[in-house]
Amino acid sequence: MGPLTGIRVVEFAALGPAPMATMLLADLGADVVRIERANQHIGALFDPKLDILNRNRRVITLDLKSQDGLNTALEFITQADALIEGFRPGVMERLGLGPAVCLEKNPKLVYGRMTGWGQHGALSHAAGHDINYLSLSGALHAIGEHGGKPVVPLNLVADCGGGAMFLAFGVLAALLDAKRTGQGQVVDAAMTDGCATLMTMMHTLMAMQQWQPMRGSNLLDGGAHFYDTYRCADGEYVAVGAIEPQFYALLLQKLGIDDPDFEQQWNRDAWPRLKEKMAVVFLQKTRDEWWEIFQGTDACVSPVLNTAEAVQNSHNQSRGTFISVNGIAQAAPAPRFSQYPQLPLPQSPASPQPWQSILADWQQHHD
Repeated sequence: MGPLTGIRVVEFAALGPAPMATMLLADLGADVVRIERANQHIGALFDPKLDILNRNRRVITLDLKSQDGLNTALEFITQADALIEGFRPGVMERLGLGPAVCLEKNPKLVYGRMTGWGQHGALSHAAGHDINYLSLSGALHAIGEHGGKPVVPLNLVADCGGGAMFLAFGVLAALLDAKRTGQGQVVDAAMTDGCATLMTMMHTLMAMQQWQPMRGSNLLDGGAHFYDTYRCADGEYVAVGAIEPQFYALLLQKLGIDDPDFEQQWNRDAWPRLKEKMAVVFLQKTRDEWWEIFQGTDACVSPVLNTAEAVQNSHNQSRGTFISVNGIAQAAPAPRFSQYPQLPLPQSPASPQPWQSILADWQQHHD
């Protein structure tokens, strides 16, 4: 049971942000049926038995180019609250499963579409990946060291943040609207749009003339000596985010810094010089030695952990941030809900099942 129990979702198998968005819904109780095409392995980059993004689904395979396969897909769509697909514009229409057809069959359906460039626009039919959507939104340009090239932030910003999160948010908003109005609609989630929205604070700072176009020169991009990462004696790093004056004062105290030059916290011209001085101090101890000094304080200093270390971290363990499912470490469902303090343990990616039994189950319990 979870806050989305009773919500039915048909997912058309794809890569990246679409399955992540569906995972978020499934983690919270939505009943998701993932349709994979017969004789086609969508997740060529990933072992389907280990692809955590596909957890908590029931899976069927259909030949969508056959009339029988198309009819079966439409039967599921008729019973669903939402549909999620992640193909280029026009693919679902060519299959005979576009919004016009599906909404005619099920007027309350929320039809979620995940693309990089959007359903329309100059680049809507072009190929691309996270890094391309990130670059066009202006976000990639802002990430990196001063004087260096733009740094790729994994695929967290476009695929996950600007894509999956906005698609899930849009689908849930449309479900609420469908409940109120009785009318479904199409949710056009584009990663470029999502990335641009994620840059809202930077646009605010630009409007205030507090953001410079040069990377590594600003408050939140590593330009400030009190908001950056520092190398330690063992070659590992700590992250420093002491923005507020009381936190900054505690940072200096814990570091043993009494140099009056550091009183210029907000003097941008002094930031490069102060960063060099602070870097020398952090090199005097190992990462874990600094963590012993800063742990639990308001100095806003934390160790930079690798993925394996994050799983073992005491805070993450105390919250149950990570779990193990069949021996595979992964993030637990999030966020937390007071009415559902213990969400069900996620289920490993499933093998395809006969569609007949799943469809019969949906039809039997159709509202």
